[in-house]
Amino acid sequence: MKLTKSLSLLSLSFSLACAPFAALTHAETLWSDNSLTALHGKNYEVDYSLGSDDSTRNVLTFEHASGHSWGDLFIFSDYLVSDDDSSELYTEISPRLSLGKLSGTELAFGPVKDVLLAGQLELGNMDDPDHLTATGPHFTNKLAGIGFDLAVPGFAYFQTNFYHRENDDRADNEQLTLVWGLPFTLGSEQFLYDGFLDWASASRDVHASMNFTSQLKWDIGARVGKPKKLYAGLEYVHWDDKFGIKDGTFGIDSNERNVNLLLKYHF
Repeated sequence: MKLTKSLSLLSLSFSLACAPFAALTHAETLWSDNSLTALHGKNYEVDYSLGSDDSTRNVLTFEHASGHSWGDLFIFSDYLVSDDDSSELYTEISPRLSLGKLSGTELAFGPVKDVLLAGQLELGNMDDPDHLTATGPHFTNKLAGIGFDLAVPGFAYFQTNFYHRENDDRADNEQLTLVWGLPFTLGSEQFLYDGFLDWASASRDVHASMNFTSQLKWDIGARVGKPKKLYAGLEYVHWDDKFGIKDGTFGIDSNERNVNLLLKYHF
């Protein structure tokens, strides 16, 4: 019942978030990718309540990424379930409008390949009876700013986005987001190292925080003639002052150092 309700809220929120871009979605789709990832980790910090131990969690992640004649779109949704049977559904919807594509003007300069208007919608639904997250158990945060696609040697993609955050249950602040993908080969084996870094500034009611999450993945699909379809590997999370909670506040350890086993399938 809880999952069904959360998925219904997610569906409604997604429809509202995408409404301004409805006309643009009829433009040409240049590429598209979807994936499902299963993760398992044992060192999650900031429990869902003071009376629980939620440090071991299983996560199912859906991701969609696509490029269009108007820009690009990235969506991911995490459904987390702990050994204590607490759960969380967290989603980000991130459309970006390419100023170069929409204007028909080449905006490349130096390492910059394109300049984009960047938006993001964060949707959270979680078990949080003690309000530990500094966001509330249900929240919708809106981010808007500017992004840059960068040409970095060896990387399939490298993005930098600067946002102003309009937060639902706390004071507004700023965010810097880096996103990258680095394919490489060792011997005859194919690998991919990708991830993101989010740095959020402090405000009057939260501490600054930094989330560096990356995945090192072995392309096992390539071994059977289906490259970039099935990956196995590790995800490492290095999160300082998680959820904007200063480490040690009320005895809470909010500096997360978490290794997850992962299996990822693209379709």
